[in-house]
Amino acid sequence: MTTEAPSKVIHVRNVGHEISENDLLQLVQPFGTVTKLVMLRAKNQALLQMHDLPSAINALQYYTNVQPSVRGRNVYIQFSSHQELTTMEQNAQGRKADQDAEPNRILLVTIHHLLYPITVEVLHQVFSPHGYVEKIVTFQKSAGQLLQVFSFHLSLSLFHAFKVMLGFQALIQFQSRQNAVMARDGLQGRNIYDGCCQLDIQFSNLTELQVNYNNERSRDFTNPSLPSEQKGRSSQPGYSDAGGLYSLQPSGAYPQMGNAAAIAAAFGGGLPPGISGTNERCTVLVSNLNSDKIDEDKLFNLFSIYGNIIRIKLLRNKPDHALVQMGDGFQAELAVHFLKGAMLFGKRMEVNFSKFPTITTAPDTHEYSNSNLNRFNRNASKKYRYCCSPTKMIHLSTLPQEITEEEIVAHFEEHGAIVNTKLFEANGKKQALVLFETEEQATEALVCKHAITIEGSVIRISFSQLQSI
Repeated sequence: MTTEAPSKVIHVRNVGHEISENDLLQLVQPFGTVTKLVMLRAKNQALLQMHDLPSAINALQYYTNVQPSVRGRNVYIQFSSHQELTTMEQNAQGRKADQDAEPNRILLVTIHHLLYPITVEVLHQVFSPHGYVEKIVTFQKSAGQLLQVFSFHLSLSLFHAFKVMLGFQALIQFQSRQNAVMARDGLQGRNIYDGCCQLDIQFSNLTELQVNYNNERSRDFTNPSLPSEQKGRSSQPGYSDAGGLYSLQPSGAYPQMGNAAAIAAAFGGGLPPGISGTNERCTVLVSNLNSDKIDEDKLFNLFSIYGNIIRIKLLRNKPDHALVQMGDGFQAELAVHFLKGAMLFGKRMEVNFSKFPTITTAPDTHEYSNSNLNRFNRNASKKYRYCCSPTKMIHLSTLPQEITEEEIVAHFEEHGAIVNTKLFEANGKKQALVLFETEEQATEALVCKHAITIEGSVIRISFSQLQSI
């Protein structure tokens, strides 16, 4: 939590170029009216002024324990040092920062007031006068995560109002950066049709669009031979709405995943950068392990953050190698993405997909399919939302009610230098945050102490994405 004094002005960091003003408004509007918003594009930051101080405090208190994520990107919020956004200087700073944003040949286009259908052909007709358009990908902007997170205290009218805010978006790749700049300068704020379909254009932070199919939703103008569709797949995995991505999967393709809409909600309607969502390989190969310190239960504690574990096998002929079978291909992809290169017990782990589809049951194989320690049996969407690479901070839950910070330090200090701790209560249950000096120390603490019993309570440990306590 920030050390700044409470203020009506909220400071948001890690605001990527793909994040629009509307995205940030949706993040905090459930707590109250936003009266002013300044985008500091050059710094990847933004300032939002709430109508009153209690609204800002409620937002900050909520996001102390819930990691805010916008369009698959984690953002970090705190009170601003400004008490008011009243001067022209701040508005000018926002305009200058927006002008200084790094140009890119790929544009992120949001279309507001969508009254008529917008297709690839329409977008090509609008943007091609400014230069050669190579690729176009369209998708539905989703506020799934917002609705999922706040639906418990939104009125029915507000719920439907947020659904109306869902908008149509597109990524448009030009042949050159100069063409993209010309298109943005010439079309920003203009309407495609009279009185509607207004263009809001930003530079994307992507370097290359991947187009798999040529149809009304995506098009690669440099490769006209692409198929129009692949049965059972979304037209654009990786950019399209995650709900659409999984709704077309064959029944039972991801048995452990549960409700596809919940997963879409967990990632804000779009998967994290680098996650395709199309992997079907469930088993991963972990190598460069510290064979003197690792065992199956420690690997379970780490990999169970990203999905349910079926079984784990340490390889006898290669003691620094192990196979981990995840509940489904999506969970395996999360584990590979977030754990590749992570440090554990002085070794940098390599995590890759295995050539073996499953691990055969054998005496030297540890079975976890029925373990009550698997984290994704309940509230799966909440668990997906907290998937991340190892951090310096771990979050402890299901702690004994009478535990003290001194006792927590005593349990965890053997794994590294503890910078800070915070003991708090949420929903009537004791929880804690422990900040270590390095990610490796926090990872070691997690793999060694997850699911241990303290004063009769089996504690749960995960990585926290908070930057400070």
